[in-house]
Amino acid sequence: MCVCVCVSTFLYLMVNVLISLRPQLGTPWADGTASISQCAIDPEETFIYEFKVDKPGTYFYHGHYGMQRAAGLYGSLIVDVADGEKEPFDYDGELNLLLSDWYHQNVQAQMLGLSSKPLRWIGEPQSLLINGRGQYNCSLAAHLIPGSRTCKRRRGECEPVVLRVLPNKTYRLRIASTTSLSSLNLAIEHHKMMVVEADGNYVEPFFVFDMDIYSGESYSVLITTDQAPSSNYWLSVGVRGRLPQTQPALAILNYQPNSPSKLPSSKPPIAPTWNDYAHSKSFSYKILARQGTPKPPTNPVRQIALLNTQNKINGCTKWSINNISLVLPPTPYLGSMRYRLKNAFDDRKPPENFAKDYDVMKPPKNPSSIQGSNVYKLEFNSTVDVILQNANALSYNVSEIHPWHLHGHDFWVLGYGDGRFSKKDVTKFNLRNPPLRNTVVIFPYGWTAIRFVADNPGVWAFHCHIEPHLHMGMGVVLAEGVELVNKIPKETLACGMTGKMLMRNHLP
Repeated sequence: MCVCVCVSTFLYLMVNVLISLRPQLGTPWADGTASISQCAIDPEETFIYEFKVDKPGTYFYHGHYGMQRAAGLYGSLIVDVADGEKEPFDYDGELNLLLSDWYHQNVQAQMLGLSSKPLRWIGEPQSLLINGRGQYNCSLAAHLIPGSRTCKRRRGECEPVVLRVLPNKTYRLRIASTTSLSSLNLAIEHHKMMVVEADGNYVEPFFVFDMDIYSGESYSVLITTDQAPSSNYWLSVGVRGRLPQTQPALAILNYQPNSPSKLPSSKPPIAPTWNDYAHSKSFSYKILARQGTPKPPTNPVRQIALLNTQNKINGCTKWSINNISLVLPPTPYLGSMRYRLKNAFDDRKPPENFAKDYDVMKPPKNPSSIQGSNVYKLEFNSTVDVILQNANALSYNVSEIHPWHLHGHDFWVLGYGDGRFSKKDVTKFNLRNPPLRNTVVIFPYGWTAIRFVADNPGVWAFHCHIEPHLHMGMGVVLAEGVELVNKIPKETLACGMTGKMLMRNHLP
């Protein structure tokens, strides 16, 4: 099935739109990453993303230029099973939840603060959003929570999200997180959830009463409406991994024919303590591939270890990978590499490991780092392992959650661990039923191991999905089989060095 998505820009806005579908095989320029797969779409221009949809699942799209996702440029993208095919589970109805966070400060001011000396951090969001709606400085459950201010329930945009269901039915909830900063926890009052899908891949079903969702992830869960039919129930979304300063977002699970304005009589579910990482790990460890999922190749030809650190560059606070903070070049990599342009980016080989004596439990002894636009060039069709290593930030006793997202591929999550990764940890890898994902979390002071096959010609971003972290340099660029890419649309090349060559008709 072939899909077209048309993107037009307003007078003042440059955009790129990432289509969160895998793997964009044969259309790497439709990945939507500015300076990597294409030029940014200029104001008042239109770009049509055309790509093949080859797998059903729960996906989303979002802006990938600057911090446009934080400004609200995102949306759901659902792919149904093909005609004549069937999901491996049954349900009576379907509901969609798109989760995000919202700042009152505009993204231009946020980006300026992140580049300032000293750093002006963006802080915590003012609201969490469910399908674009949330509460600020008030609560839908104020009548149950002493000291809370009651939200005015107005018709239209300020109405709470209502999920309408019938008693004694099974519903599929498709859930995706596009948050700029927040890791989230979702729970539905008195309802357990069966997790059946993660990032467009079926997983071995398991039950939970709450679930952590990191930025860039998507899930499907099944719920059965088997509670007292005379009541409505809370759906609550709260912050995880950071000391919460943002109140939970609330929606209403409306058992019809009850009125949606009938508020539940019990307090909403409360998220686990923000730094209860044992709870978070317990959920992640339960995610395993459903029977029939392809297994990973057993013999990788390359292992790349990526150390995530917070550093200083000329007095500015940055995030670095193996001591290089990513900056993107004016000419998109896809065009410059395909046409072998010189001096379009830093062509030196980036480091594939970090110092043996680096102590991930303490701040860096030397916090200085450098900026770079280097590329990890992968042998086409080779099997690659990546070890994502977390570490202490610049301040003592600080190590953050980082959800890492790979473009152009799904990967197998082979395992997680605490402390610094060592060779003996390879024996702990799960090669029997590792889940296929496109986003995976690294826990504080820990490591995560993934494996993928470099079988998709193109240039691909691999980065922390926390918007300010990527803006501060927390990402790398991978390239494979670029010489096999054909017929790159000229509008994706109309900037930088390739743009000048187009003007001179020097590109084929």
